[in-house]
Amino acid sequence: MSGSLLPVTFGGIEAAARRISAHVLRTPFAPSPSLSERLDVPVGLKLEHHQTTGSFKLRGACNALLSLPPAERKRGVVAASTGNHGRALAYAAKAEGTVATICMSRLVPQNKVAEIRRLGARVLITGTSQDDAQREVEKLVEQDGLAIVPPFDDPAIVAGQGTLGLEIVDDMPDVGTVLVPLSGGGLASGVALAVKSQHPDIRVIGITMERGAAMKASLDAGRPVEIAEMPSLADSLGGGIGLANHVTFSMCQALLDDVILLSEAEIAAGMQHAYALEREIVEGAGAVGIAAILAGKIDPVGRPVALILSGRNVDMDLHRRVVNGETDLLRENAA
Repeated sequence: MSGSLLPVTFGGIEAAARRISAHVLRTPFAPSPSLSERLDVPVGLKLEHHQTTGSFKLRGACNALLSLPPAERKRGVVAASTGNHGRALAYAAKAEGTVATICMSRLVPQNKVAEIRRLGARVLITGTSQDDAQREVEKLVEQDGLAIVPPFDDPAIVAGQGTLGLEIVDDMPDVGTVLVPLSGGGLASGVALAVKSQHPDIRVIGITMERGAAMKASLDAGRPVEIAEMPSLADSLGGGIGLANHVTFSMCQALLDDVILLSEAEIAAGMQHAYALEREIVEGAGAVGIAAILAGKIDPVGRPVALILSGRNVDMDLHRRVVNGETDLLRENAA
C-alpha cells in the first residue's frame, strides 16, 4: 500500500476524529455468537446503525461541513444522495445554523425523503439515477453559489467515514478481516485506510449487491464506468461513482482485498438474521456483511472478523415483509 500517494492520509482520518468527536456517537461494538459459531472465529458487529441519524454518513457529513470556511457554510450546502447522506447533511447543517439542499432521484424510498424534509432541508427530486441528481447539484452550485458536500468522492468525506476504522481496531485489536458495505467507496476506502495504516495485514472486503454495482464494475474495468441503476433491497448502495471520480476509485483499487456480490435473496436473509438473532433492525445495505457470511462467501482464514451494520433507515413495512419471509418483494425489486 502506497499511503503517501493516496488522496487521503491516516493523519487526515485522525484529525477528522478530533473534529467530529462532539458531534457524532462512538457506536457500540458487539460480539455475535451466532456468526462466530458459523465462521469458527470471533465475529464482532460495529453497530453504526445506532448513529444519531441512523447511519455512518453523519461522520463524513460533519467532517466535510466543519471543514468548510465559515462564509461558504453560511451560504448553504448541496448534495446528491440516495437518502442517508442527505439525512446526515440535513442534520449537520441544521445544527450549524445553515440550510442543506438535497437532490435525489425518484428511486429513493419515501421514508428517507420525508425524514430529510423533517430536518429542514430543501429537497429536489429529479431523474431516475444518482447521476441525474448529481447533475442537478452541479447546476445549483453554478447558479446559487452553494457549497457542494459530495456523498463519497471527497477527501473530507472519506476521512470522516474512516473514523469508523479507528474505532474497529480499538475495539477488536486482533481483527483479521473487515467487511464493509460498498457503494461509491467513501466508507470502504476510509475504513480500509484507517485499519491498514495500523495493521497492513488486515483484509478489507467490500460487499455490495449484484444489481447495479458501479464500483465493482469500475474496478473490473480498471477505470470508472457508468452502469444502469436498478432497484434493490440495498437501495443505499445504488448510484454511480462518477466518471470523473478522483478519490474513492483509486483508493478502493489500492486498498480493497476483494469485492463480493450478493443476490436480493441473500440480502433479505441478512436482514432476517440481523432481526431474529442479533435483535437489530437494519436496512438492506446495512445487512450485507451478515448476508455474505450466511451465503458462505467469507473465508476468515482463522482470524477474527468485524463487520459494519451501516444503517437502519429502512421503510418499516418493507422490513416487516422481509423478516416475515415474503418473496414477492424480491420480484418487485428485480423488475
